[in-house]
Amino acid sequence: MNIEEIAEQLEHTGYIVLDQPFPDLLLTQLLTRCQDDNPARFHAAHIGRGAAKVQIDSIRGDVISWLDESNSIDQCYLAQMETLRMGLNRALYLGLFDYECHYAIYAAGTGYAKHSDVLVGKKNRILTTVLYLNEDWQASDGGELVLFEPTGTDRIATIIPKFGTMIIFLSESFPHEVLISHHTRRSLTGWFRVSGS
Repeated sequence: MNIEEIAEQLEHTGYIVLDQPFPDLLLTQLLTRCQDDNPARFHAAHIGRGAAKVQIDSIRGDVISWLDESNSIDQCYLAQMETLRMGLNRALYLGLFDYECHYAIYAAGTGYAKHSDVLVGKKNRILTTVLYLNEDWQASDGGELVLFEPTGTDRIATIIPKFGTMIIFLSESFPHEVLISHHTRRSLTGWFRVSGS
């Protein structure tokens, strides 16, 4: 992973799409973790926060499982992201304090309507990361991430969620949506945050 290239692209455009930034073995291990969709680990995702948190399948259809710091595979991924956090702080002076991340599984027929990753009343999410874990994904399988310019009107990027691809973008700057998937779609979604969370 070329942190200098990532920093430069984030500074100029606010987002970057990376092709296979992680070793094949780690990607395969992460996929195995995301295929174990035991209800004891995965639960329906919500929108909102605190008392305003609700589950609305027509808006957001994924099930999620937060990374487990005691799991060796999750530890390895989090270590990679810690290296990225420190590198981006050195390059861009972002003041990134920590990183939170969950596995996400969208069943066929589900998606996530246009939204922003900055929670109401909170400004602590600075960078969003999404790593895709879908082997042999085809354009006809749907599930693309659509990134909009800051007003939310015009599309600026459409990312096919193919295995090993990662997007990083400024959380406050880009509304986005997950189009309806036609097959089970798996990913890791996370946020670098500043202190005060």
